[in-house]
Amino acid sequence: MSSGTAPPYFNISPDAALRQLDAPTDTDGFSEIARACLQGRDDLARRGMNEAGQKRLRLFSTWEITKYLIPVAPAHFRRVLRQNPNLPQGRSETEGGSKWFSLDEVLTLRAHFGAEGSKAKDYIPYRPADAPAKIVAVANFKGGVGKTSTCAHLAMSAALDGYKVLILDLDSQGSMTSIFGGTVSDEWQTVFPLIARHYAQRLQADNQRRADMGEAPVGLDETLSEALRVQSKDLIQTTHWPNIDLIGAQLNLYWSEFQIPVWRMQSRGWKLWDALSETLAEDGVLEQYDLVFIDTPPALGYLTINGLSAADILLVPLGASFLEFDSTGRFFDMLHATFSSIEQGENTAARALGRPEMAFEWDAVRAIITRYDGSQQAEMAGLIQSYLGRALSPYRQDFTALIGQAGESVNGIYEADYRDFNRETYARGRATFDDTYAAFKTLLLGIWRRDELAAQAAAE
Repeated sequence: MSSGTAPPYFNISPDAALRQLDAPTDTDGFSEIARACLQGRDDLARRGMNEAGQKRLRLFSTWEITKYLIPVAPAHFRRVLRQNPNLPQGRSETEGGSKWFSLDEVLTLRAHFGAEGSKAKDYIPYRPADAPAKIVAVANFKGGVGKTSTCAHLAMSAALDGYKVLILDLDSQGSMTSIFGGTVSDEWQTVFPLIARHYAQRLQADNQRRADMGEAPVGLDETLSEALRVQSKDLIQTTHWPNIDLIGAQLNLYWSEFQIPVWRMQSRGWKLWDALSETLAEDGVLEQYDLVFIDTPPALGYLTINGLSAADILLVPLGASFLEFDSTGRFFDMLHATFSSIEQGENTAARALGRPEMAFEWDAVRAIITRYDGSQQAEMAGLIQSYLGRALSPYRQDFTALIGQAGESVNGIYEADYRDFNRETYARGRATFDDTYAAFKTLLLGIWRRDELAAQAAAE
């Protein structure tokens, strides 16, 4: 702007402004805007779907498999396929062209190499025998920090690594559900009935005590009676990833934030924070998966408390800026206040009754810098690292062109076909999430190994 040009907010004519003004908006106006957004959402979501309106995971080339998924040389990979015609042989798009495989086929090949290949290589990802799934919650009450994206890409990374994954979407916005092509018609296909079932079981126990004391029971309403018939398996849906399942979310899930405190008032003894973890354990879910990822709402409400108290590992994404660092510090302060308040309340009663006291514990808590721009944020990221120390993951998740372009197609970067990008752009974009996953996997394997050694020591 030259020195003689006035800024655009000078000399605005009120009459000209009036001519551009719409009529006042009433409540029906919200509905019209919502319909427009829904139409746009459906149109954009179809970019990530096939002709049948379903999401389908792309194929993986021999180059990708041997570089990123199965640690063997391409020549050895092809030789093993020739020697084992019963194994998936892939398909070529052109005569003599590169072979491409589905992820199901990759998992079959990984199992073969794990059974027949070198024992010095990690063909099959480590997990102690008979260990339950580790639950990983990704949370921060500040939006726009890459929470859902980080959770989705960690789930995809783990699936590509050979783990079986379940995703719980606790955010009523349903972004994670959209990424994985989930369909959720109402709150009865979300985690809501699991929480309701937990409360209904508590109410039944309370009623038994009332009956023993000669008091009238409290009736279960239709919602609670219905919830008692719901199992986790009724809510889990498959996705276009063969080893990722989903319990989805939609807008009505937010109703839980109003219903849970009502139930809590009706039964002070109900441990609402245990609802999710105990129902998952009761239904045997933790034996069916290696990892459970929980995408939480951007608020410290009852759903988030359930997700965090169920978690073994807590990951907190944040951007390398003062405001996001400040907000994240307040988030941790609220976590301390919330969970210490629960502990104090429970333990006051426990001490009075001579019962063991309770304490929340997480295997690990890590903050992760996301959407990182090294050219502008290196100093701030360094300062954050100096303050948080080991509580901050050592890898910073860069924002690259690949992330933006994949997002436009409602895909994760691992779902993007590398042929749609410059090879260098693809490798750089993928590397930032590979590094994030490597840091997470190092944390996970250390925790599993610690658990394994503790179990061995206890058995001796």
